[in-house]
Amino acid sequence: MKSPWNFARFLPLAGRLLARGRLPTLLFAVASKSASQGGRLGKLKDDLRLLQALCLAYWRGDYRAISGKSLIAVVAGLMYFVSPVDAIPDFIPVFGMLDDVAVLAWLMKTLDNELNAFRAWRNRQSPEKLVVAERLPDTPEQLQLQGPKKH
Repeated sequence: MKSPWNFARFLPLAGRLLARGRLPTLLFAVASKSASQGGRLGKLKDDLRLLQALCLAYWRGDYRAISGKSLIAVVAGLMYFVSPVDAIPDFIPVFGMLDDVAVLAWLMKTLDNELNAFRAWRNRQSPEKLVVAERLPDTPEQLQLQGPKKH
């Protein structure tokens, strides 16, 4: 399936963000924008939580069963979500979030197998471990100190 218009430009940016160890900063930006949108995100909020949980588990070294290409696509999707200037700028009332929703829906469908594998991994974890693994600390700097670790 072809990627949404304007998404491809985020792929090299996502690769650089990962290579430079800046994933914690992105995860905090996603959490902030998600919180500011409140109930307007609907099911998208659950999808964002799943993608954030995947990135957190990857960053902390708890989950590595995702291809590099898929991880870059997830990060690119999250970058697209937080970018105020994408196909439809977020400052345009009502329509500004439509392209974000479309890109994240496409990402969820395209990476369905990888995301199902992550869901299965999460289901095998104890609730106590998940609480720790999926909790964002107070600052990106604290998360920076928590990873990435190699297993």
